[in-house]
Amino acid sequence: MADHLQEDSDFDSFVAELQKEIDEQTRALYSARVIKEAYEPSNVGRMPDADARGLVHGWCGDTMEVFLRLDGTIIRQATFMTDGCGPTLACGSILTTMVQGMSMDEAGAILPEDLIAALDGLPEESQHCAELA
Repeated sequence: MADHLQEDSDFDSFVAELQKEIDEQTRALYSARVIKEAYEPSNVGRMPDADARGLVHGWCGDTMEVFLRLDGTIIRQATFMTDGCGPTLACGSILTTMVQGMSMDEAGAILPEDLIAALDGLPEESQHCAELA
């Protein structure tokens, strides 16, 4: 029995140390804003009876789906769904937050660089996430 408890304790310590290393590597690669938006994304979910819907399949294999509720040409609500990674979640979250209250033309003028700037940067290998959004 004591050996079993020691094995559990060793495994728990190993997992805790591994999680600490992952967290340190994540903080070294991504801004605090990216991490916040990835772990606590806003506006996630499919919108029933959306006025507009777009679906994009990225070259990386990720998919981004955006739903809009309109008041004339003004975006009143925006939500998204993705099967992508943390940076993709962050990009969808920041995009749907940014476009609320914009006209369709204003929202259509948002560039990947705008999302990257709003997230305080993305590493080069994650910049395609902003293109997907």
